Amino acid sequence: MTIVHFDPLREAMSLREAMDRLLEESFVRSPTRSWRGKTTDSPLRLPVDVYTTPEEIVLTASLPGLLPEEVDIAIEGDTLTIRGELRPPLDNVEYLFQERPYGYFARSLTLNVPVDVDKAEAVFENGVLTLTLPKMEAVKPKTIRVKKK
Repeated sequence: MTIVHFDPLREAMSLREAMDRLLEESFVRSPTRSWRGKTTDSPLRLPVDVYTTPEEIVLTASLPGLLPEEVDIAIEGDTLTIRGELRPPLDNVEYLFQERPYGYFARSLTLNVPVDVDKAEAVFENGVLTLTLPKMEAVKPKTIRVKKK
């Protein structure tokens, strides 16, 4: 076992590096960059919100401009995968700003709770995908009432 001493300056970046990065991400980035700054050769990483209730796991993702049939959702074992493709922008115009990402996206999440796949529901409304995954009965919290004797 090796002991690594904490050095706060090792990962700190200089003000100049921070400003260079900020300016590059704000103005210099090419229009074929994704949410994470990667080129469109690799899939975009779809941002999602996930929360849980005692009965279910709920996932929401913004997918503007897509139709329900253009989104693929699969659950294999304990892995949930969402795939699709955001349409490219117009070709016949010169953009002043082009900040919205486009291209193939994929997101895989590991579910840490068994879900009832047969009762899963996906709703697509106003460009927002809402995926509801009911938890299996075995993992739902049970309440045991204490009786007075």
